[in-house]
Amino acid sequence: MNANPQVKTADAGQVPHYVPAGNECELFETAWKRQLPLLLKGPTGCGKTRFVSHMAERLELPLSTVSCHDDLTAADLTGRFLLKGGETVWVDGPLTRSVRGGGICYLDEIVEARKDVAVVIHPLTDDRRILPLERTGEVLEAPSEFMLVVSYNPGYQNILKTLKPSTKQRFIAIEFDFLPREQEVAIVAAESGLAERHVVPLVTLAHRLRALKGHDLEEGVSTRLLVYCASLIESGLKPRDAIRAALIEPLTDDPDVRAALFEVANAVVA
Repeated sequence: MNANPQVKTADAGQVPHYVPAGNECELFETAWKRQLPLLLKGPTGCGKTRFVSHMAERLELPLSTVSCHDDLTAADLTGRFLLKGGETVWVDGPLTRSVRGGGICYLDEIVEARKDVAVVIHPLTDDRRILPLERTGEVLEAPSEFMLVVSYNPGYQNILKTLKPSTKQRFIAIEFDFLPREQEVAIVAAESGLAERHVVPLVTLAHRLRALKGHDLEEGVSTRLLVYCASLIESGLKPRDAIRAALIEPLTDDPDVRAALFEVANAVVA
């Protein structure tokens, strides 16, 4: 059992840069005001986590981000008894801390966690808004400042890892996708420092590679990888080497597919 799930707490006073694609900021704020749980769905690297960080700072709320994985259990979220100084003491997990103190608890890629996690969050996603702690006998009522946000990538599911309809229907949902070309160019340029005229062919290449998703690739190029690639070029690395390291090698281990992707890259980026 993993007693230390990956939890990140937002830094106060600095609002992460985020460019809205629609009315997602308004929807998030309304959900928070009405105490509604929120589900974000969209491809890897399209800005879901950045969006949550942006909204947490915008609303001046504490944020605990838990990166879900195969070994993450309900106890990792709620807490467990641990030995400290010869005594057995209860230690709250990140979800319990958020419920006690208020703020946003963000479960990133929730489908990666074990099935018992869904059982734990269900009472927090209906009109009860409670968190039962069986080990301590407590039943915590979530304060008005508490908000549960989860995310997942619908395009990367299989039979063994899927979000049940009974769980999905407990949330309001916002669908994310990659930004339009012009906006993505502006973001990559701003994040990397690379001039927009040099970013344009990288974004064009990303669009070509994303069109291969479901055929030769399981996932398309994320905006995050585009920023990495542009940052490497801005730091002096040759574009070809940057594209290899940031846009092609992370996508596939198949040598034939890599070779085909290089052909696409050579046709788009001079």
